[in-house]
Amino acid sequence: MNHYETVFILNPVLSETQIKEAVKKFEDYLVSKGAEMIHKEDWGLKKLAYAIQHKKSGFYHLFEYKVSGEAIAPFELEFRRDDSVMRYLTVKLDKHAAAWAEKRKARVKSPKK
Repeated sequence: MNHYETVFILNPVLSETQIKEAVKKFEDYLVSKGAEMIHKEDWGLKKLAYAIQHKKSGFYHLFEYKVSGEAIAPFELEFRRDDSVMRYLTVKLDKHAAAWAEKRKARVKSPKK
């Protein structure tokens, strides 16, 4: 089982329920392929650096999970098939990147001063 992180951007015209359904669909797909979900983050609506499909913002989501490498290509195919996904990026984490992800999660969980 390899350690992966996927960030994807959903279309900003979707309703809140449609966004939750899309995120749940991708999470369920990973779990059905035997993935262990480590962490999920909803980064909310963010402005894009450049227009994608004539949109200037999008809803960002992050999944951190462990799964075998054979599950990644079909998972990315699901992103390509879904019209609500504007962009996605999956990265395999090495031990240094996994340690950084742990620090980032701790920073997110700790209360802001």
